[in-house]
Amino acid sequence: MALPNLSSLYPLARSALFAMDPEVAHERLMYLLASTQHHWGRLAYAQARIDDPITLAGLQFPNRVGLAAGLDKNARCIDGLGAMGFGFVEVGTVTPKGQPGNPKPRIFRLPEVDGLINRLGFNNEGLEVFLHNVQQARFRQASQSPLLLGLNIGKNATTPIEHAADDYLACLDGVYPYADYVTVNISSPNTQNLRALQSDQALDELLHALSERREQLQRQHSKRVPLFIKIAPDLDEQQIDLIAATLRRHGMAGDRAKDEAWGVIATNTTISREQVKGLPRGEETGGLSGAPVYAKSNAVIRQLRQRLGAHFPIIGVGGILSGADAVGKIEAGADVVQLYTGLIYRGPALVSECARALRDMPRG
Repeated sequence: MALPNLSSLYPLARSALFAMDPEVAHERLMYLLASTQHHWGRLAYAQARIDDPITLAGLQFPNRVGLAAGLDKNARCIDGLGAMGFGFVEVGTVTPKGQPGNPKPRIFRLPEVDGLINRLGFNNEGLEVFLHNVQQARFRQASQSPLLLGLNIGKNATTPIEHAADDYLACLDGVYPYADYVTVNISSPNTQNLRALQSDQALDELLHALSERREQLQRQHSKRVPLFIKIAPDLDEQQIDLIAATLRRHGMAGDRAKDEAWGVIATNTTISREQVKGLPRGEETGGLSGAPVYAKSNAVIRQLRQRLGAHFPIIGVGGILSGADAVGKIEAGADVVQLYTGLIYRGPALVSECARALRDMPRG
């Protein structure tokens, strides 16, 4: 007898999870996924993937709905998350050395607005453990249209910002052989001074260093892995223009991405509290995600698309709680989308709802 799918049971499961401390609930959910992903227990949350293939950055995405980084920082649950119907899953952020992150408590729910604040601070077990876990995943054994895997890299909190490139290069060296794409996270608000890397000169220098190292790794591994830069929603128009110009210098040849080597993920969490004023926990320090960031994220996507042209790869993330929200991200200019906070509030059913809505939206 088959187990009931978690898509229908999730409201009950959410009630139990939301009765716990947010970080405890997260840890228990990750343990559940890790311990069941390779046997019959996965039937409780597995669901058929909606087929809606798209080619982006030289990769064939099985559908246009992915999981954003942050949920599975140590890459323990790739197969379990993939079983939920995602076309691609991104794990991390990983740093060269393991680090505990910021003091607890550091995750806060805002259920009144389907939001979440976190100040985790890149807590993870380090690159060596991360790579071991990635190598244990079985998703590439799928006979047709295997799940795509994004690996998200960052810098250690103790690394001075002027040496940040060293950490990113060390991580890139490690993850390159196993990634379908690599995300360079320069926009978390929870690592001191990290967002300074989004400035014109710092970004230009970082992209140059990454480009040179990627050329070496391509020759070494005989594969070209696209790099995506993940940026913040808290940028004004001039800052977005500067980022777009820098991306074009490094990632465009005429109207096409250079060998489809670069892309951008818009956006990370916001430090703005305009949408959550007066709410319990609304003034907690950290990055705000979920519905309150949806409009800010779309505005950044829209401006990036205008500046980068029709062919530059853009992954849209931030505040997707419904299929209509996913369609709105594509209409703003994204090519594919990612979920995170919406998955916490809506459960696996959201994956299929979004994938179906994107498959069925008018084209042309």
